[in-house]
Amino acid sequence: MFDSFPLGVSERMDRSAYHADFRRAYSAGIEYLNKLERGQNFKERGFASWEAFAAGEWDQAISLVQEKRDVYAEQFREAARLNILQRRLRVVEFPVTPYVQWEFFVLRLRVELGDNIRVLDARKISDIEKDRPVPEVVILGDAAMYEVLYDDDGNAMGARRFSDPALIQETSAGFDALYERGDDFHDFFDREIAPLAPPATAY
Repeated sequence: MFDSFPLGVSERMDRSAYHADFRRAYSAGIEYLNKLERGQNFKERGFASWEAFAAGEWDQAISLVQEKRDVYAEQFREAARLNILQRRLRVVEFPVTPYVQWEFFVLRLRVELGDNIRVLDARKISDIEKDRPVPEVVILGDAAMYEVLYDDDGNAMGARRFSDPALIQETSAGFDALYERGDDFHDFFDREIAPLAPPATAY
């Protein structure tokens, strides 16, 4: 699974070029958007909830998640207008990192508004990840595929863009197989995230 991905031919894009290309491909008549999220520690500077989380203000961070409600709702309305099915698979390592614990409250809002998110315990794919982790990838139908890139500090820095139809198809098939193996979001949240004490952040 994902065997061809590391050898795929790609174009490196900085963050602004990636966002522009993403918007173009998203509006080009695609049928679906699939996102596989694998990293366990990211930084989301400028997102008020994340800033509060990074400052150790857990209650404030959870409250500020709601500031994204209108933004996310508009995203899902646009997807509905364009008839795009959006799905996300979130791979989680144990013990759960503070970032992932915080992120799940953001994802919970997205699910409430209509996102299709499933969760996969990383221990269940150890056989697939013997040589490398599954890719951090966004697939826009058969139009484009991106491996999202981050610097060593967890800041988004752009993407590698893939356009080979066979590689996109193979990667999509891998996503579909893992998505089917994932847990229901609410089941996972209630079992693994809700009982956790507020984290001690290291930012």
